[in-house]
Amino acid sequence: MPLPYVLLSAAVSLDGYLDDTGPDRLLLSSPADFDRVDAVRASVDAILIGAGTIRADNPRLLVNSAERRAARVASGRPAYPLKVTVTATGDLDPEAHFWHTGGEKLVCTTDKGAEVASRLLGDTADVVALGADLDWRALLEHLHDVRGVERLMVEGGGRVHTQLLTQGLADELQLVLAPLLVGDPAAPRLFGPGEYQGGRLRLVETRRIEDVVLMRYEPTAPGAGPVPTAADRRWLRTACELAAQCPPSETAFSVGAVVVAADGTELARGHSREGGDPVVHAEEAALARIDPADPALPGATVYSSLEPCARRASRPAPCAELILRSGARRVVTAWREPDTFVAGADGTGVLRDGGAEVVVLPEFEALAKAPNAHLTA
Repeated sequence: MPLPYVLLSAAVSLDGYLDDTGPDRLLLSSPADFDRVDAVRASVDAILIGAGTIRADNPRLLVNSAERRAARVASGRPAYPLKVTVTATGDLDPEAHFWHTGGEKLVCTTDKGAEVASRLLGDTADVVALGADLDWRALLEHLHDVRGVERLMVEGGGRVHTQLLTQGLADELQLVLAPLLVGDPAAPRLFGPGEYQGGRLRLVETRRIEDVVLMRYEPTAPGAGPVPTAADRRWLRTACELAAQCPPSETAFSVGAVVVAADGTELARGHSREGGDPVVHAEEAALARIDPADPALPGATVYSSLEPCARRASRPAPCAELILRSGARRVVTAWREPDTFVAGADGTGVLRDGGAEVVVLPEFEALAKAPNAHLTA
């Protein structure tokens, strides 16, 4: 099920604390960074904060620039992004600025919380009940499928950031580091205790903005079962983009593949017909670059833009068999192999019979098919 692109945004001090709250709040960002945040808000479809942030900060959560609002309207979007808050109890202050500024508002809550929030807010906001407990994946699916949200900016608080990152639902972390030392042990931290990915996040960008530094990171660790993570989507997109590098062919598909260790380390990548070999397959090329004794292979995920082949005439072993021999037991793909060259191809069946988990993300099918349009028309 497609989900919005989830961007976590926060500012921290040098000793790791979030902005202080309350009337004497210590602002960590610079004026130029506040303008950057305003630009990011203007670029997204929705902005989300936790109910605790509404209680502590009483934010308006607006796009402040009139020019940016005008540009949104000119592009066919509302002047302000949808404002979303999440609460388990529904205990929300109807007088808070959040409800009386900007555009549409949405409360995502539990069944019991919906009764409380609806009574308190009336028609000030739409209230959506997500079940007996808060389910972040269900919430994101609702935003995408019902509200049309493609890009979601999350501005806190720390508990919300923690839950999204530990559940593998955050696509990006935008972190601003301020040249301040707070030193207060009671000040809130950006993230709380939780099971985070074991490896390093990928640094996408660093940028100096007056006296603060913006750092953008992407999670890298694959999922561990049938439920895809944000990192799974990013790695599969990379595999699909690799397929576009294949020399064109009238007799074979263009495919890209990436092999990623459980901690998010890229082990190898490859694409069809690379290196002057007219019959090499993407998964075959990637696996050939990895030492078969590499201890990371058994826990690795293989990302392939097309379902790994189950039968082939050009090599002794098809790619599904090569993956099983490697020890990898999780495969993420965008597109099941059609009957164009091999009737009844079922690499997925071969992999599953061999004990591998196969995850298909159909939202990437169009991207995987693009370099093969001349074969599937």
